[in-house]
Amino acid sequence: MQAKIRPVIHSSFTPAWWLKHAHLQTIFAKYLSPKLKQSTVAEIFPLSDGDELQLNWMQPPRVASDAPLIVLLHGLAGDINSHYIQAMLAQCRQLRWPAVLMHFRGCNGQPNKLPRAYHSGDTADFSDVIAEIQQRFPEQNLVAIGYSLGANVLLKYCGEQTSANPLSAAVAVCPPLDLSACANRINQGSSRIYQRYLLGRLKRSTALKLKQFPDFPIPLTLKKLRNVRDLEQFDDNFTAPIHGFTNAQDYYQKASAKAFLQHISIPTLIIHAKDDPFLSDAVIPSADELNQHIHYELSQGGGHVGFVSGTIFKPIYWLNQRIPSFIQEQLQP
Repeated sequence: MQAKIRPVIHSSFTPAWWLKHAHLQTIFAKYLSPKLKQSTVAEIFPLSDGDELQLNWMQPPRVASDAPLIVLLHGLAGDINSHYIQAMLAQCRQLRWPAVLMHFRGCNGQPNKLPRAYHSGDTADFSDVIAEIQQRFPEQNLVAIGYSLGANVLLKYCGEQTSANPLSAAVAVCPPLDLSACANRINQGSSRIYQRYLLGRLKRSTALKLKQFPDFPIPLTLKKLRNVRDLEQFDDNFTAPIHGFTNAQDYYQKASAKAFLQHISIPTLIIHAKDDPFLSDAVIPSADELNQHIHYELSQGGGHVGFVSGTIFKPIYWLNQRIPSFIQEQLQP
């Protein structure tokens, strides 16, 4: 497919006047957006190392003749119930597009079978899932949408695949393209509220793993886990060693998708907000780090996976409009 886009740094999004602050954007979208619970069918997908993950399939009653198959990737500690996943599934149903959510290992409410978990650069499982989907639906255009951590995974995968990418297009929302800088950002000021929430969920799931595997393969104990105070410490003590990295900084360097952007060869939309409380300005790529296949949109406001405009009585969730619009533009004859 020939690219129809060029690198730009602008966005049509304007935050709602009553949600100007980044935290309001982030919190409103998460807690106050409509609860659009979608019916899906769960499938346990076996992995080559003996582990497994869960796929959740959404099939609209009538599928459009030219419909792409949408593959969704959630963020850190996300799942099928994440507001942005449910919102996009609802949008796909309305457009008559089939969709599937890939849960990262252990994110479907059940512990996975191995001591390892998942991380921001973990593209191998996604690659296996895409290969399986491509085999099942060889004639279908595959389009992937990733959010936050899932967006970083998606962009890294696209860069690794270069011209062999089986996807027809990709959308990355709020990807932490520079993981080291983001770990510093979320440990500052009011952003620590989000760190506390995410860290609490990660520590709880890791504590269950320590109980599940008495002979844990790395020197991590419940006491040591309880003393972890920020995400970088968590990555130093668990994420990095359990996945074969030397330490957190080694993991951040090798897993950050920013270095892979230049190798992307399919139409790709990246959406960022400059006021994102999870991300620092270091995630903003320079023109030299982009290429003609990437359409980069940076808005002044929007928070983290927020992007709410409109009025108090009729809020507009801009992502649910912008993402399908981009996909339709790229797949039209």
